[in-house]
This record gives sequence, structure tokens and C-alpha cells, in this order.
Amino acid sequence: MAPVSFHHNLKTVCVMDASGRLGVSLVQRLLQRGYIVHAATYNHVGAPGGELHGLKGLSCEKERLKLFRTDPFDYQSLVDAMKGCAGLFYTFEPPQDQNYDEFMAEVEVRAAHNVLEACAQTESMERVVFTSSVAAVIWKENRKLDTDFDERDWSELNFCRKLKLWHALAKTLAEKTAWALAMDRGVDMASVNAGLVVGPDTSLASPYLKGAPEMYEDGVLVTVDVNFLADAHIAVFETPSAYGRYLCFNRAVCRPEDAVKLARMLSPSSPCPLPSDELRVIQQRIQNKKLSKVMVEFAAGTHLDG
Repeated sequence: MAPVSFHHNLKTVCVMDASGRLGVSLVQRLLQRGYIVHAATYNHVGAPGGELHGLKGLSCEKERLKLFRTDPFDYQSLVDAMKGCAGLFYTFEPPQDQNYDEFMAEVEVRAAHNVLEACAQTESMERVVFTSSVAAVIWKENRKLDTDFDERDWSELNFCRKLKLWHALAKTLAEKTAWALAMDRGVDMASVNAGLVVGPDTSLASPYLKGAPEMYEDGVLVTVDVNFLADAHIAVFETPSAYGRYLCFNRAVCRPEDAVKLARMLSPSSPCPLPSDELRVIQQRIQNKKLSKVMVEFAAGTHLDG
């Protein structure tokens, strides 16, 4: 792998999948920061040209924005999209109407394996920022006996299977696969484990929310704004000392009024959610101090000095 240097002006990076909410935000923010961006979209995206959804208005940046149609199961398409790139921002977002089941875990594992293998074969690649989930952290048989959760925790695979938490299973297996391959191939990788990504199209159908009442009771129901999540990815990429996993959220849902507000946002047309007086205040049991330090340095512009 090439030595790490983070003078990002005119540095080339790849965003994959660039068609999802996070991908669009990453492309926009990376262009604003002076990067050349390879925006790679998957074949499961709808009509041709759909990859530009959300990127309209960036015509002035077209000389630094290159589009690639990729397939996570077509190795050559991955290599082509990453060619000449110093960084990869990788996220796997299935189509909105895709049901999460046990098969999705297989799909995500194969995709993660192929992408990391392609990274290892890309000589210019300096760092991979892999999008994972808080769901890969919090689901354990004896989770109520733990103290606070942080980036050192992993969801238990058998427990996820037992409760049919397929989203958590998929994210845990895919991230573990990526880490194993990155270490074996010498790829410099960091992961960003996101809470529930909230935005206009977030709904109760989100597979992340399977087990939401238990998450609330356990003090680990957390959400993240998509733009904050994108900034976290860039901060981790640009910080030379960044390593390992980073839990990423900017709101913890621990008060009854917060739970009611989230329920109304997720399903504005449904009957009134559970009254807040039927819920109790929960102690937050998940921490993201490791990311907070990087974000403070990122906001201050001092993250490139270390």
C-alpha cells in the first residue's frame, strides 16, 4: 500500500455506493473540499442516470466528478472504479424496497470481500473508510450485564440469528469479513459504525429498527444526521492517526419525549405513538468519545497536523 499523506487538494477518492443518502452527501462534501471523486453506483439503482439523484447542481464540479457503474459482484468493475484512487468510502445500502433476511447477510459479506480484495490490488490506495452500523455492536445475549458499549464491542452472531436480527447479522458479518481481509492484505482501514441514519425518507420500515423497543430500554437507541455521518467519514479519512472502529451518532434517544418525537418522524401519518408518560427515562449506555475527539480536531482544522 502507498504511504499515507493527506493533502487532499486534487486527491482522488472513490465513493461506493454513491447513489444512497450517505453516498450523495459524501460526494457533495468531498467535492467541496477539493477532491476528485469517482462516484460508483451499483447496478441495483433504478433507471440510467439515477446515480445523479441528489447531485444536481454540481455541474460546476463536473471536471472533478467521474461516474462509474459498478457491481459488487463484478470484480473488474470495482477495480476500474478505484483505479488511481487514494481512498475509498464504502457503504452498502440495498434498495429501499429490499427486505432484509438471512440471505442479505450473505450478499453483504460477499460484497465486502470483493471490495476489500479490489482495494488490496489498487496500488494507489492509502485508506479505506468502511461504513458499518451500531447494530454490529449492541446485540448480545447478556447485554444488560455490560456497562457502557463502545467500539470494542461486537454483536453476537448466534444471538442475532436467534432473534432474526438480520440487519445486525449482515452488518456484523460484513464488517468482520472486511477487517479480516484488510489485516491479511495490509489495507489501511477504519470503520464508522453509524446509528440510525435519519432523514426525510427514514421510516419505521428501516431494518435497523428491528428491536427498537429493546434498544431504547437498553439505553443504546442512537441516531445520526446523514451530513454529520458524512463529515465523520471524511474526518476519519483525513486524520493520519485514525484507526479501528468509530461509533457515530449525534443523538441518543433516552427520554420519553425523544422517543415520541422519533416515532412521529418515522411515521407521521400513523396514529399517535405511545404517550411519553408510559415510558421512562433511560440511562445512556453507549459512548462515542473516540469519534468525538477526531471530530473536534476536524472542526478546528488541526486533524492534519498529527
